[in-house]
Amino acid sequence: MSDFSRLWKDIGDGRIMVLATCAGDRVTSRSMSVVVYGGKFFCQTNREYLKCRQIAENPNAALCFGYYSVEGKCRIIGKPYDIPEFMSAMEKAFPDAVKRWSGLPQECVIEITPTLIKSWIYENDVPYIEIWDFSDGTYRKERQ
Repeated sequence: MSDFSRLWKDIGDGRIMVLATCAGDRVTSRSMSVVVYGGKFFCQTNREYLKCRQIAENPNAALCFGYYSVEGKCRIIGKPYDIPEFMSAMEKAFPDAVKRWSGLPQECVIEITPTLIKSWIYENDVPYIEIWDFSDGTYRKERQ
């Protein structure tokens, strides 16, 4: 199994992650229901919320969960029910979120394309950081 295949297998199809965005001098973060497919991360939120205004101004964002951190580029790609693959993934991972939020008129889908993913691990009590660099398709492990 390649290092990238192992990464996606470990991340899985969906989980709660913290999404951090920033614009101007303000950084915000909040937990989101995130689904994963096609090598990207997706979540939904209200188009009127600060998070969407920040993404419009600055597409750089970060996700974190477990021992992973993800740096990437965000963009708003449409309404939940207009994106069948997103809805299918959400219904599988977060059916309650679909019922509560997906049909709201201002709801939109955010796509996060990873540029760098890091994972903090230990091997034989020695700390390492695993680094998947999507800009050049490389993987490396650095001892800390």
